[in-house]
Amino acid sequence: MKTKISGYKGAAFLYQPSESFFIPEDFTDEHQLIAKTAKRFLEKEVRPNNEEIEMQNFGLVRELFEKAGELGLLGHSIPEAYGGLGLDKISKGLVGESLGSAGGYGVAHSNHTCIATLPITYFGTQQQKEKYLPKLATGEFIGAYCLTEPGAGSDALSAKTTAKLNGAGTHYILNGTKMFITNAAFSDTFIVYAKVNGSDFTAFIVEKDHPGLSLGPEEQKMGIKGSSTRVVIFEDCEVPVENLLGEIGKGHVIALNVLNLGRFNLGSACMGAAKYGLELALKYTSERRQFGKAIADFTATQEKLANMALRIYASESLQYRTAGYLEDALGGLYESEDYGVIAKQLMEYAVECAVCKVHGSETLDFVVDEALQLHGGYGYIKEYKVEQMYRDSRINRIFEGTNEVNRLLIPGNLLKQAAKGKLPLPELTAAAIEEMKSPVPIGEAPISREIEAVKAIRRIFLLCTGVAYETYGSALSEEQEVLMALADIAIALYALESTVMRTAKAIETDKQEQLGQKIFLARALTGDTLLEVEMAARKIMQAATSENQLARYTAIVTGELSRLQQGGIGKVKRQIAKNLLGAEHYIC
Repeated sequence: MKTKISGYKGAAFLYQPSESFFIPEDFTDEHQLIAKTAKRFLEKEVRPNNEEIEMQNFGLVRELFEKAGELGLLGHSIPEAYGGLGLDKISKGLVGESLGSAGGYGVAHSNHTCIATLPITYFGTQQQKEKYLPKLATGEFIGAYCLTEPGAGSDALSAKTTAKLNGAGTHYILNGTKMFITNAAFSDTFIVYAKVNGSDFTAFIVEKDHPGLSLGPEEQKMGIKGSSTRVVIFEDCEVPVENLLGEIGKGHVIALNVLNLGRFNLGSACMGAAKYGLELALKYTSERRQFGKAIADFTATQEKLANMALRIYASESLQYRTAGYLEDALGGLYESEDYGVIAKQLMEYAVECAVCKVHGSETLDFVVDEALQLHGGYGYIKEYKVEQMYRDSRINRIFEGTNEVNRLLIPGNLLKQAAKGKLPLPELTAAAIEEMKSPVPIGEAPISREIEAVKAIRRIFLLCTGVAYETYGSALSEEQEVLMALADIAIALYALESTVMRTAKAIETDKQEQLGQKIFLARALTGDTLLEVEMAARKIMQAATSENQLARYTAIVTGELSRLQQGGIGKVKRQIAKNLLGAEHYIC
């Protein structure tokens, strides 16, 4: 069912090639079946009820949860022993993708199956799993995740909610407020983080009927209106001692590690929604006529459509690559009670999950913005689906840690390893510079240039990281503009490598792909990525080098990347667009 990724360590793509990973062309029949089930549920049950969902008919939303539960769509990540399907992380990604365009319901569903359920799946006692997981799998119980507070957003560990053991030793008494809690109005279980005795950050399973739990009014949101968002208030809330989740003082292990899967999940949903946004744009531009011909016949339109597809292809490639890694790390741990091992494996691919979140959410925002633009004034009208998609998409750059926080995480992981002596950053930088002095000739294979471009971008990343580290030392952690530019190069590297190596594997297994859409997408994406990386690298050099060094390093960057540019990308994009228009939906 999965490709074993032997020896690959999290974030290793930043400093060494990664050629063996899961790609969508590896889907099994079981994968296809769960995806088909989720899509059919979307089309039969969710989309026809979209207006009622947007009007916050939460009774209907609960009914949809129960129907989803009957189909196994709530239990894909719950072990069979507890009423779930115990499927792999590729299946989890496919369900997320399939329901990505489901608006508020999709948000509610994703929240329930991921961060509101997985803390119990991975860190619950046997008794907790037996009590809650079967009900969460069927939809009898709906879950919520309570981390954010009025004064603790991205800095979650500064939370003020407290938990004190009562005199009888039977209950913890919780006091505090949690904000922006998805599914609050209709949830039965809340994963709540509070500080025992005011200091030990700890997780609890709190039920809606526990005395002292109350809800604030429904938030009036810009988008995702079909999901409930409320304040959850704890006023001397009585939580039985057996509902403590994990260990006292180890709540951060659960909170931060489960969020890694939440970020992966969010990337899948955004990618699925982006595909739907592109489909809306294709259909509208084919039908709408201006100046005597369809909008789709204009080359400016075709460039927009192609650019949407490039980003979606990259998002799809990196999402399922990451799904393979996550399955490799977590596939055998459903029944494990070794919380230390579970936490370590959940953390292993934190960087890749952060890339999924950032790339996926920004791809969706790009796609819906361009799709609305192509609709013209009609895109601003509620009657057209793209209007809702535009509003719904914006939250994804804030959910699960803002994109800024996730960007800082990406190079931060590598720099911590370097500071501890676990990664020879100076040697890696020196080796990258030496390689750039003697460029390898570009081969004759269909995507040889694209493969070499991936290697070049990795060298540029190492060069920029090494220069910045040499300039700032340990103070680099405070140079957030530089770190975010490094993150942009890292994201571009992971996206392009995922895309190019996927394409190379497809060519090996199907010679028809040598003339297919995949090779056009890989070629055009490479051209765009080289330009983006050059600008990010030059920004870093401007910040981190002296006047005397700047010209030298800029010449190195420009020379390394410009030699891999190729002409004719405009024509390639037009062909991509024509292929899309012929299919009337995303194809690769």
